[in-house]
Amino acid sequence: MVSYKSPRELSVMREAGRVVAITLERVAAAAEPGVTPAELDAIAARCIKEHGARPSFLHYRPRFAPTPYPAVLCLSVNEVVVHGIPDGRRLRKGDLLSIDCGAEVGGYHGDAAITISIGPPDAGAARLMEATKRALERGIEAARPGARIGDISHAVEQVGREAGYGILEGCGGHGIGTAMHEEPSVPNTGRPGRGLRLREGLTIAIEPMFHEGGDDHGYTLADGWSIVTSDGSRAAHFEHTVAITADGPVVLTVP
Repeated sequence: MVSYKSPRELSVMREAGRVVAITLERVAAAAEPGVTPAELDAIAARCIKEHGARPSFLHYRPRFAPTPYPAVLCLSVNEVVVHGIPDGRRLRKGDLLSIDCGAEVGGYHGDAAITISIGPPDAGAARLMEATKRALERGIEAARPGARIGDISHAVEQVGREAGYGILEGCGGHGIGTAMHEEPSVPNTGRPGRGLRLREGLTIAIEPMFHEGGDDHGYTLADGWSIVTSDGSRAAHFEHTVAITADGPVVLTVP
């Protein structure tokens, strides 16, 4: 069931999104060689608490998961595309780190992700991150009243295809509001003019994920959460929570 938010609800979601954006900035600033994902997760927990919010991911259990999620952030390194669980291994120079954060304020959620390089990126990493971020921007541009979900999906896919990157099947964006994952699904591949028509008040998370290999389904590690590329190729992930308004798309996950 698709829900549409009132201006009051959007204002609360904007506050949740602000906390997410601030947390991402703080974690990215602390991510350097020698730091562990577990240490970054602790930084995020403190930041979210300081701003009077609650972590959306901690203890979250969607239908596909065998166990509740055990951390505040999803921290995915190199070939881990999404849902990486923070651990104690130290980050190394040249690693690609995707940071995915959710926060809840007043019963409403915000969700966003960025990918950064630990130290200066090599040319391939820089190109992968730039293309994935550009796909997010194109997806947001397509999120206008009267358009359809397929228009967003097609905009994202087109950037990935033109850049020659793989797109993990079955992973993509989603509706968001009083629940972390709501209808509709927002795939990273699709045909324009198809799917739900976008209406004012709809709030969605748009989240391109590209990887350097070819298209595949990936596979889930033994932890039950971390989804990795089948060929070990590096991945990037960018995401924003977006509101459909009469004036066009409004990004809610900004500081």
